[in-house]
Amino acid sequence: QVQLVESGGGLVQPGGSLRLSCAASGIRFSIYDMGWYRQAPGKGRELVARISSSGSTMYADSVKGRFTCSRDNAKNVVDLQMNDLKPEDTAVYYCVGAWGRFDYWGQGTQVTVSF
Repeated sequence: QVQLVESGGGLVQPGGSLRLSCAASGIRFSIYDMGWYRQAPGKGRELVARISSSGSTMYADSVKGRFTCSRDNAKNVVDLQMNDLKPEDTAVYYCVGAWGRFDYWGQGTQVTVSF
């Protein structure tokens, strides 16, 4: 069965950093495009970052220069390094894996940026 398990969320002050990690199992990880979405209270889900199976990355304008997405196909892990965090980055962050018509979501991890 497919599992995407996020970790690394928490409470951080503005300007701080967090590293989210997503461990995948039950899929042929190397062929999947992987991504991170987030959902803030009262808002819809938005794509934050994506890394293709070949390693190409794209980022939402709001996080460019602050967030970095990477993957380790040997460990079936995709990470999101988040620097210079802002209160508006507060959200539940979801890991997503997509291949063709298949997509799988993790359960989400809470990131709160506040004093």
